[in-house]
Amino acid sequence: MENLSPEESLKVIQTMIDKTKTSVADKSFYFLLWGWLVLIGALLQYFLYVIIQTPRHGAAWCIMFVGVIVSVIRGAKEKSTPVKTYVDEGLTNIWICLFVVQTLIVFVFAKTGGWAYCYTAFILLYSIGCFLTGRLLKFPPLVWGAIACWGLAVLTMFVDVQTNMLMMAAAILISYIIPGHLLRTGYKEQLQKQPK
Repeated sequence: MENLSPEESLKVIQTMIDKTKTSVADKSFYFLLWGWLVLIGALLQYFLYVIIQTPRHGAAWCIMFVGVIVSVIRGAKEKSTPVKTYVDEGLTNIWICLFVVQTLIVFVFAKTGGWAYCYTAFILLYSIGCFLTGRLLKFPPLVWGAIACWGLAVLTMFVDVQTNMLMMAAAILISYIIPGHLLRTGYKEQLQKQPK
């Protein structure tokens, strides 16, 4: 293998990042799927808790099973990427870890109670995934979404439970949905520029 100049090395690294960005943009479906499901879940829970005033307002989160089913079906239909970069693998590992931790947090809060604090925990977890993904892809909307989540997480400590539900909806809009749509738009533009 020949030695690369610093400029050539940087170009290779940038090419890997661009390929990964395209791969993630192509998978923006998952950002949007989970983003919209969480947004709907948070708003539905708010509606059930504040308007309907049912003690079963937590049932709103059953909508997340739709995401699991759709993700499994879509993942099974997609072809695996023949070449994976370190960035691809890093991103996969980050999101697997966050999924596992979020699932465990649900079990912890189910066992111990104190659901009022779960919103803060989830908003902070969203920020981790978005910040790291944004930094690895050099995609500022994800980084800014993560930073906004940090501010919202702090605010959750000073408001009531129903306002926390709305904070979670705002956090997911800023950190998943808006960046997901921007990624998708960029991906479509990139596809149009490619020679046919």
